[in-house]
Amino acid sequence: MIHETVVTTLSMHGTVHVAPMGVRFDGNSVILMPFRPSVTYDNIVATRCAVVNFTTDVRVFAGCVTGRRVWPTLPASEVPCVRLAGALAHAELRLTRASDDPLRPVLTMQRVADATHGAFTGFNRAQAAVIEGAVLVSRLHLLPREKIETEIGYLKIAIDKTAGPDEHEAWQWLIHAIAAHYERNEPARMGALS
Repeated sequence: MIHETVVTTLSMHGTVHVAPMGVRFDGNSVILMPFRPSVTYDNIVATRCAVVNFTTDVRVFAGCVTGRRVWPTLPASEVPCVRLAGALAHAELRLTRASDDPLRPVLTMQRVADATHGAFTGFNRAQAAVIEGAVLVSRLHLLPREKIETEIGYLKIAIDKTAGPDEHEAWQWLIHAIAAHYERNEPARMGALS
């Protein structure tokens, strides 16, 4: 099972990097498989640590794939890294094994600390739609336009019915990113996203 999380890392120079990432849990290990090139991968190999953040603030997911990567952070307690200030919970990780695959390396991380910061009250459908929309935006260069438009059209139903202000804001970031992508790559074609 893949869990949608936000991974925070630091470069060797202390630069924070925030990235949505699906992770797998295997006992006390967390498996990350970033696509290359990857700042997350480079930072983890350099510092040998990361933090997995659990959040219902879907603006972080949408923001990261639309160029909004600066989010408030706090120092982690057991590893030289940071966590999202707004995370409901986080797990601090140390690298135990890295496979060197040219496309998608596998990073096996050991959980060394866990903390809960707030209650999880459940997702609403709009939050799930934003996360799925963020995945689509991250794959605009891979998927046919028709698939993107069909999926966005379906996800918009949940936005229209259940979104609050944060989900509406995140959704607009995604829609603008999709429109900008197609304006750059297919300027003569009118889309169904507006």
